[in-house]
Amino acid sequence: MAFTIVEDVSQFPAHLRGAAIAIGNFDGCHRGHQRVFEKAKALAAAKGKPALVLTFEPHPRDFFAPEPFMFRLSERDQKARLVEALGFDGIIVMPFNKDLAGKTAESFVADYLVDSINVSAVAVGADFHFGKARAGTPDFLAGAGKEHGFDVEICSMLDVSDEHVSSSRVRDALREGDVPAGNALLGYHFFITGEVRHGDKRGRELGYPTANVALSPFEGLKQGVYAVRVLHNGKAYDGVASYGRRPMFDNGKVLFETHIFDFQKEIYGERLEVAVVKYLRSEKKFDGVDDLIAAMDQDSLDAKAILAEEKAISDLDRALGFFAA
Repeated sequence: MAFTIVEDVSQFPAHLRGAAIAIGNFDGCHRGHQRVFEKAKALAAAKGKPALVLTFEPHPRDFFAPEPFMFRLSERDQKARLVEALGFDGIIVMPFNKDLAGKTAESFVADYLVDSINVSAVAVGADFHFGKARAGTPDFLAGAGKEHGFDVEICSMLDVSDEHVSSSRVRDALREGDVPAGNALLGYHFFITGEVRHGDKRGRELGYPTANVALSPFEGLKQGVYAVRVLHNGKAYDGVASYGRRPMFDNGKVLFETHIFDFQKEIYGERLEVAVVKYLRSEKKFDGVDDLIAAMDQDSLDAKAILAEEKAISDLDRALGFFAA
């Protein structure tokens, strides 16, 4: 069955009706979320039904804020990519708007879960709430399941180092540059996705051509230099990336600039995925270009040494394609 992205539940595909679904915001699809995912897939397998994830875009916190503000771990396309890599049959991306925000929990269940999707089972985390005024608690959902004839599994929170695994905890690690800790909580290597844009070609003049990607202005990843793994057209490459304002030159707009080792192709306008492996150093303003090039040489050596030892974290990490083992 081909992976399906559903954005209009009123036109729900007939072949997916009766699915077992995991419901949540699932920003990052981290290891705690993966506990919910595994339960949904197990329910689907037991019933011989499709397995789906139902999520919301934009994130409800962004919708209710005066302006979007969140450091997102996975935007819509990244979330779909993760859900597909996890072995689901599809993802339902419900637009979170004024109408949905005002919909009661009872109506959400009746209109969407029952009438549109005809769910056979639902899995949610113990902290999941939905519907107007967040009245749809896990206990409410369990009662609705009994009323409408679908199973409900409520998954407990996953603890690591005596704390709940949460999207906020992952964000905090990435903000601090502790990439291994963030990746360990995610259960895969955090990755960014974007279109390669034209820059000022300064990296090429320095002997380090880069693929430049503009990230969200609310990206919270610590600015600096990173060892990275790059995926282009299904093939993975090692690289070194600088995320920041280039204090040596213009101190301008924040960019994510990746130098891909042993890569000569022109890829402007193409999509690139970059998995972040380790923070190397902060951005610096050097005394001259020669000092900058020497630092870039050292960054490349450091990145190559780190990447030579880096392995996939999980089956999900392998499925994403950045690491074979």
